[in-house]
Amino acid sequence: MRTLLKHPLEQARGELRHWVFLASHSRMPEIVELAKRIRRRRPDILRTIELGYSSARLKAFDNRIKVTIRMAYGFRHVNNLIALVMLRCDGLDIRLPQPTI
Repeated sequence: MRTLLKHPLEQARGELRHWVFLASHSRMPEIVELAKRIRRRRPDILRTIELGYSSARLKAFDNRIKVTIRMAYGFRHVNNLIALVMLRCDGLDIRLPQPTI
């Protein structure tokens, strides 16, 4: 399925149709159920291929929040955690003052 996203739209449409056909005639109920789900979501899948969208940015952002929450373990107030998440995910580059020599 992942390689399908790298093909041109028309080729991906044909390969998706072929895969769903083969999967729907499978004797494994899990694969048949997956084929039904893919058939229902086919327009969304093809739209994703056409537009070239990926969920990578969202997953990276989610991971950054999870790491920040682990860093904030032991904070006394949830407001401090929220402030830390906002600070780390905002994209601001706030540096601590450096001592002058």
